[in-house]
Amino acid sequence: MLSLRGSREATVLGHGTEEYKRVVSASLILFGLVAIVSYALQLDTARGYVGVALPAGLVMLLLSRLIVRRLLHVERTQGRSSLRVLVIGSTSGVQHLADSLRAQPMAGYIPVGAYLPGVESHASTAEGLDLPIVGRAIEADGIVADIKEFQPDAVALSSSTQLAPETIRALGWALADLNIRLILAPALTDVAGPRIHTQPMAGLPLIHVSTPNLEKGQRFVKRTTDIVGASFLIVALSPLLVLIALLVRFGSEGPVLFRQERVGTAGQRFEMYKFRSMVMDAEARLEELRENHEGNEVLFKLKNDPRITKVGGVLRKFSLDELPQLFNVLEGSMSLVGPRPPLAAEVERYDIRAHRRLLVRPGMTGLWQVSGRSLLSWDETVRLDLYYVENWSFLGDLTILLRTFKAVVGRHGAF
Repeated sequence: MLSLRGSREATVLGHGTEEYKRVVSASLILFGLVAIVSYALQLDTARGYVGVALPAGLVMLLLSRLIVRRLLHVERTQGRSSLRVLVIGSTSGVQHLADSLRAQPMAGYIPVGAYLPGVESHASTAEGLDLPIVGRAIEADGIVADIKEFQPDAVALSSSTQLAPETIRALGWALADLNIRLILAPALTDVAGPRIHTQPMAGLPLIHVSTPNLEKGQRFVKRTTDIVGASFLIVALSPLLVLIALLVRFGSEGPVLFRQERVGTAGQRFEMYKFRSMVMDAEARLEELRENHEGNEVLFKLKNDPRITKVGGVLRKFSLDELPQLFNVLEGSMSLVGPRPPLAAEVERYDIRAHRRLLVRPGMTGLWQVSGRSLLSWDETVRLDLYYVENWSFLGDLTILLRTFKAVVGRHGAF
């Protein structure tokens, strides 16, 4: 069943969540079939088989895949177990696609050469390219001859490729005969697989991109997960919450909770809760510290902020100061997973692109938090948040929650 669901295909191994999704769906389908056959044929299948083997087997499968993925990542960081990719297109298109592939080395694609069909050999636009130029032919025969000589593992056509459809078709046939993969990179950025659907029409593969809106069922699942998850965490962590409250109360002068107005869904204001980690006059001293700003273009951050108390420093290292936001999740102003809740002053500086972050509830954790937090530039922060808004999925939320534990323990980018 794992093979039938394609969980071992090279295109899903080592990167992204699709591999894990296929493992889970294969397990559920298999056990569903076992249950149906047992019921239909009145077989005396032990109930413990489904009750114990399903969860235990699923956990062990996912754990084994995680271990294998770690080993694969070690291989790919050393330049092995990856495809050598020849990128075809205009100079700017080749550079953009090569940079994108380099940004995700765990995906297993290493750009090793550039092919610039029709670009003049003396053109200044090719001077800044950081890849060796393999050729510039525009006819299929010339391109194939150069590819044979270069011998890449895969050929990637960027969206800027100025080749005739007949040439691309002939190139595809030739690459198939050479056992070289052909990769088409459309001009779609930050769009995840679930939103992309391919519909063949008269031999032409049409790519449909669905609208990035949460349907009613998805909203129900997300809100139910928030309520159940926040309630469980509040009960489970109640001794820790009480201990932190006592440490904050007696560690420095001031209230236990810090309340601050933030901007939520569709620009609505709400009061966000945190354990107080700074001195009482922290807000008043903000302006005098702005010249030492170490965050990005919009978010103010300071690694050695003198306003942070001794207890607050420990809380911030492990993000424990954010635990009271669980009550924000319960009341519905926040979610367990979502974009970072911004200040009103930050929203005033948003452009049209950044305003799309406000389409969903802000979260206690999100792609920003598990990808570097304060070490990221503003453009990277917005890109990650928009990717989440455009491509929400339940398994995506679950993956971010699991990655949050690693990010909190590692304290990467936390200050």
